[in-house]
Amino acid sequence: MGSDGTDAMTTALGGIDPILGKSPIGIAGGHALIAIAVLAMAWLIRKPVSRLILRLVRTLMNRAGRGPNEDIIAALDPPIRLLLLIVAALVLNEILILSPRLKSLGEGIVRSALTFALFWAFYRIAPTIGRILDRRTASRGPELVDWGVWLMQCLALALGTAAILDIWGIHVGPMLTGLGLFGAAVALGAQDVFKNLIAGIFIIGERPFRNGDWIKSDGVVDGVVEMIGLRTTRVRQFDLAPVYVPNSALSDVPVINFSQMPYSRVDWIVTLDSGQSDTDARRIRDGIETLLTQSADVVQPPAVPLVVRFEAYADASAVVTGPRIMVYAFLKTTDWARSMELRETLAYAIRQLVDGAGQVSDGKVQPPYTPPSTPKS
Repeated sequence: MGSDGTDAMTTALGGIDPILGKSPIGIAGGHALIAIAVLAMAWLIRKPVSRLILRLVRTLMNRAGRGPNEDIIAALDPPIRLLLLIVAALVLNEILILSPRLKSLGEGIVRSALTFALFWAFYRIAPTIGRILDRRTASRGPELVDWGVWLMQCLALALGTAAILDIWGIHVGPMLTGLGLFGAAVALGAQDVFKNLIAGIFIIGERPFRNGDWIKSDGVVDGVVEMIGLRTTRVRQFDLAPVYVPNSALSDVPVINFSQMPYSRVDWIVTLDSGQSDTDARRIRDGIETLLTQSADVVQPPAVPLVVRFEAYADASAVVTGPRIMVYAFLKTTDWARSMELRETLAYAIRQLVDGAGQVSDGKVQPPYTPPSTPKS
């Protein structure tokens, strides 16, 4: 605003100032009214102006050929509204007649608010950037993306705080240098924390398991991975109790990942009664083999081995001392509940064969044929 305009405003407000006096912070009454009016106007128009700016952003995205990302637009809406209030405060700081000390204070507040708005916007769009990267790098997994989002938000907080402190003459560099010795002492006392943090980075990078995988580590945990965090991994046991395992405990020991199995294995020993004849034993073995080869739920060779063979006789101290049949096959599922259902069906069918209750047909045990009885004359 030119000097003539400022002089005219000062003259116009000069007649009001004697009537209204001064505010508690030393601003003339007329200027205080102008400040309230400008801030009120900015508060009222912040929503429609924000919608107008975001509409322009959508148009630019459409022209870029990628289409508007509504998540980014929604994330930018609150910072843009705050930005309008900051612009109003900047205008007031220029047109109001303030003492040098108040004007300097106002400039610091406006610059701090502007810095806050910019880094707040970056903080809010970080999750959206993470989702976009997750879609484009699906092979890396959501855990790595979640860490990336966390790092971006921490970076926004750290840089934003440092920038605001610098505005008020507080330099972060010398402070960090002075905290070097203290930081070294903290690092020595937090070795386990850093060990778990580094282990978590290796887990996410090497990806021996991911969220939703069923893992087992002897003496450590057995359950489904729910969240891989900075220091710990949360695993839900099959009794539904959560277990928080330090990442180093999972990176330094063998971990079985059942979810990465292509199939579910059946490895049984069927022990026959010692009184079974050779003919019955052969019939049972052949029946089990036919049952497995005809089942649509069993993986067939040559993809995987399928073995039904007499192995040896049971030890004399065993309850059942007859010949033992090894049953080795794979089921077409890795789902635990479905696997148990198929195992139950298979075990019941083998029990029927052992008891001589039927024969195998179309992958199922059919009851033996019983001719109809003729009525007595």
